[in-house]
Amino acid sequence: MDRRRILLVAAVLVAAMGAVLVFLYVQGADSRAEERFDTVDVLKATAVIEPGEAIEDAQAAGKLTLAAVAQDELLGGYQTSTDTIVGTKAMQTIYPGEQIVADKFGAGAVASSALPIPDDKIAISVNLTDPSRVAGFVNPGSEVAIFLTGSNATDGTAYSRLLLPRVSVLGVGNTTPVSTTTTDETGASTTEQLPRTLLTISVDQRQAEKILFAQGNGELAFGLLTESSIVNPGEAMTFDLLFK
Repeated sequence: MDRRRILLVAAVLVAAMGAVLVFLYVQGADSRAEERFDTVDVLKATAVIEPGEAIEDAQAAGKLTLAAVAQDELLGGYQTSTDTIVGTKAMQTIYPGEQIVADKFGAGAVASSALPIPDDKIAISVNLTDPSRVAGFVNPGSEVAIFLTGSNATDGTAYSRLLLPRVSVLGVGNTTPVSTTTTDETGASTTEQLPRTLLTISVDQRQAEKILFAQGNGELAFGLLTESSIVNPGEAMTFDLLFK
C-alpha cells in the first residue's frame, strides 16, 4: 500500500511539473509572437527623395507616409514624425519604401553621388532580394553575371537563362523591407516582408536596355564571379531540359 501511495504521489508531482513547463512554454511563445507582430508607425518614403531635398519639401510634396513596421524590422534612428529632423536635407537618394532615418538627413553638405563610371558606360540600379544578390556577398567592385528567370510570352514556358556574362558593381545601397502580396488559386492573399537591396552596376546602352526590360518581365539574380569564373551564353534552362 505504501509503495502505491508513493508512486501515486510521484505521478501527481510529475504531472504538475509537466503542466507548469507547458504553461511557461506557452507564455514564452505568446511573448515572442507579440514581440514579432507588435508594430510601430514610422515614416517611410512614397517617392524618390533627392539628395539636397529638404524634409519639409518632401513632406509638402506628399513623399512621406506613416506605415506600420514590425519591431524587429525597425532601423536605427527611425522617425515617427518630422519634428526632430526639421530644417535638414537628404544626404543621399532615398527610395520609395525606405524608412526615414535620422542618419540620412543633415544640415551639412550633401554627400557626393559621384560614381566611378567608366567613360564608355552608364550606371543603372536593380532592386534584388537577399538570395538574388548572393546573400550580401556582392560589394562595390564585384564582378557579377546576371541571370533572368521568367516565362515565354508566346507559350508561357518557364525558363532561366544567362542574360549578361559579366558586369561590374559600382555601389550597394541600403536594404529595405518591401511588402509583397501573392494570391493563390483560391483567391487567398498572403503578404510578407522581403528585404530588397538596390545595386548599381556599370553597363553600356544595349545592356541597360536588356536589364530594364528583363526586370519588368521576370526576376533577375546575380552570380558572383572571380577572375577565373567561366560563364557562357547558352540555351535557356526549361523543365524539359532540367534532368538531362
